[in-house]
Amino acid sequence: MISVVGIGPSREDMTIRALKAIEEADVIIGYKGYIKHIKDLVEGKEVLPKGMGQELLRVELAVRESREGKKVVLVSSGDPGIFGMANVLFQLMGKYEDVEVEVVPGISAVNFAASLLGAPLHDFAVISLSDLLTPLSEIKCKIKKACEGDFVIAFYNPRSKTRKKPFSEAISILQDEKKPSTPVGLVKGKNGGTDVRITSLEKLPTEQIDMSTIIIVGNSMSYVEDGWMVTPRGYMVPYPLHPLAIEFYEKYLAGEGVEGPNLGCEYYPCHYHPQNCTFCYCPFYPCGDPSTGGRWIKEKGVWSCEGCTWIHEDETVECIQAKLPSIVQNIDDLKEKKKELLKLRRECIRGSEC
Repeated sequence: MISVVGIGPSREDMTIRALKAIEEADVIIGYKGYIKHIKDLVEGKEVLPKGMGQELLRVELAVRESREGKKVVLVSSGDPGIFGMANVLFQLMGKYEDVEVEVVPGISAVNFAASLLGAPLHDFAVISLSDLLTPLSEIKCKIKKACEGDFVIAFYNPRSKTRKKPFSEAISILQDEKKPSTPVGLVKGKNGGTDVRITSLEKLPTEQIDMSTIIIVGNSMSYVEDGWMVTPRGYMVPYPLHPLAIEFYEKYLAGEGVEGPNLGCEYYPCHYHPQNCTFCYCPFYPCGDPSTGGRWIKEKGVWSCEGCTWIHEDETVECIQAKLPSIVQNIDDLKEKKKELLKLRRECIRGSEC
């Protein structure tokens, strides 16, 4: 039996299943740097450490030892299925018959990094910037397609001392496709610890990024709040309709609303001039999503739209009005069809590309 085992990003993050597989193994094979992290677990076992770049040799050794009736653990950092040893193992398995294999998953670097940044992952792509085995043209194509799909993007192996071009090309694409303010999380192994930073695409500290850095680039809805990076899923927050909102939508549904700037309103402009006042009361309130500028007033349970001007932009109003009539036919629909409304909100934030 060959067990390709993911030992996670650190000794403390190993799974119980990984620990059990190592405990039951006769032979441990892996990169010597990884085996060093589990030295206390492999005492008394046959250990075959190998250097970087000897991945194929490790697999061949694992097959040989397994055929001798031994329980073999093939060590992989992080998760073996994400740029790990599982891919190497299965690529060579076609050469052999009757070799029993299992994959023991581990905590991947992207999951570990995300846990330190907050909750940045939602519909995401993971891309390695190493062009040792992958053409640069393929890497660039994948990054551009991920941007076009508005995916959160996590980058492995971003930049070494001699391999800088893939990273510079990636940044160039990101700058063309995403807003300069897009949140970017950086998690870097440093002196036995971890350095965590949240910045933006326009302020990315390029020279401080190396091979030990995981980069997570947000999508159009990602935001930073209280030092955490978050990409919202769009959960519905129950909330009663305000009497003034009810009065507003009764007029709106009756065709008596005001479109465009409401110059006759005593509060105009409440945000900026010229602002579109078609939706003086937002049909998505409370969205509970700070990505457009709103926020919870802490300890009050009140959602404030003071910082959100998105609902007053002409393009936004045009997008909402195209589908709102099919969702809201009466006042009760503002509550009963809130999930449909929030999906419309996400659609209008992302625009026609998605």
